[in-house]
Amino acid sequence: MELILSLAIGVLVGSGVWLILRPRSFQVIIGLCLLSYGVNLFIFGMGRLVSGAAPIMPKGGFVDPAAYADPVPQALVLTAIVISFATTALFLVVIMASRGLTGTDHVNGKERDQ
Repeated sequence: MELILSLAIGVLVGSGVWLILRPRSFQVIIGLCLLSYGVNLFIFGMGRLVSGAAPIMPKGGFVDPAAYADPVPQALVLTAIVISFATTALFLVVIMASRGLTGTDHVNGKERDQ
């Protein structure tokens, strides 16, 4: 399970960085989204990968914390998803305005010399 999660994080982050380095602004936005998904998976994986474990410990007595999942990374990932959705919407509005002003969707505002 850890190998699959590590490969997924690596593919998402690698693809995100590659797309961030592209000249078109829409590709940069998609790269930022992929990068944020990779970071979210990384944070989620830090809460231990336990199948079938309850996220909340019951009250009273001694409880073995190894039998339960950590709810803090889950809450952090949920918050990060909401924030990344809002920033993606903001980036799309700014890029649409930039395209309207400059007439191109290149990051530096001018077409590449052919």
